[in-house]
Amino acid sequence: MNAELETRLKRELEGLRASGMHRSFRDFSTPQAPRCVIGGKDTLVFASNSYLGLSGDERLVEAGKEALSRWGTGSGGSRLTTGGYTVHRELEEETARLKGKEAALLYGTGFQANVGVITAFAGRDWVVYCDKLNHASIIDGCRLSGAEFAVYRHADAEDLAHKAERFRDRPGLLVTDGVFSMDGDLAPLRELLAVARRFGLLSFLDDAHGSGVLGASGAGSASHSGAHGEFDLVLCTYSKAYASQGAAVCGSALPIDWLVNKSRGFIFSTALPPHVAAVSLAALRVSQSEEWRRTRLAELSARLRSRLRGAGLDVPDGITPIVPVIIGGVDETVRASRKLWEEGVYVPAIRPPTVKEGTSRLRVSLMSTHTESDVDFAADAILRATGRI
Repeated sequence: MNAELETRLKRELEGLRASGMHRSFRDFSTPQAPRCVIGGKDTLVFASNSYLGLSGDERLVEAGKEALSRWGTGSGGSRLTTGGYTVHRELEEETARLKGKEAALLYGTGFQANVGVITAFAGRDWVVYCDKLNHASIIDGCRLSGAEFAVYRHADAEDLAHKAERFRDRPGLLVTDGVFSMDGDLAPLRELLAVARRFGLLSFLDDAHGSGVLGASGAGSASHSGAHGEFDLVLCTYSKAYASQGAAVCGSALPIDWLVNKSRGFIFSTALPPHVAAVSLAALRVSQSEEWRRTRLAELSARLRSRLRGAGLDVPDGITPIVPVIIGGVDETVRASRKLWEEGVYVPAIRPPTVKEGTSRLRVSLMSTHTESDVDFAADAILRATGRI
């Protein structure tokens, strides 16, 4: 690295530190669970997307061990060359059934899947309609596609219709999160679908934070909203509620075949290791058979929201295990997160550019394996960290 570039990078990193925007990470030395050891410290964790509490579940561990013994470690290549295993196909078929679709295709990550789907369908003559608060992977996919990028107001089907009317003579793709990752709120899926049908838009639902958490058998946000199987394409992520890795895009046979042949993120990536697919398959089955996990999440979410809102904190109403506590300023939010850490509670501070200026927040995330005592302890700690008690 040349000296000029090194100086520039150091200066910009120093600027991030001075503004409270520098980021770093902590290392877990135990499986993700309500109580973990992080950096050598016993910690109550409210920072994990393992919503169903399956990260250390023995059934998933045994599925991974068995698959390692049977198939070894890596997959060896792309699915189109040497990397395909029967467990990949089995996972795709079961995920497609859960989502009410005909077929599915595995990707290494949800980020890779979103970029891979959007760029495979939307070209320069297309318009991509994107919710203002969609995940960064969706936004990057829209930009990389080269399509016209039409951002509509958050969860606003009327604004979507206004923009679709403007471009009605061009092919279009509607893409939305089902559950928004930083606010925990739900998209108005039925209203968005009505607009998509009116204007002939291809519809794509990223259900990363809804899969396993909402709907019958954990089928997701579309199931919860009464729109099960109605989006043209649906993303199911395994790295959150299912405590594994990777994602599947579900749809009818035709668009899935198109992705196999046109999605660069699929074609030019090594397939998931078979033991990872086996863990995801086990998690999918556990989730469908244990409805208590979703019931428990809803109860804990209501309990925590009630405690925090009752003390006057800015906590949006909701039903998901993502509970944002809006603080506003960056410095205040970072201080609150640090105070929580000192009390043995891990809740991350979310700052721009992840959220817009003036809306920095604590992002509290629940697991179905938390207890009422865990939730009450965290609530009290948050109230102390924010000066409410």
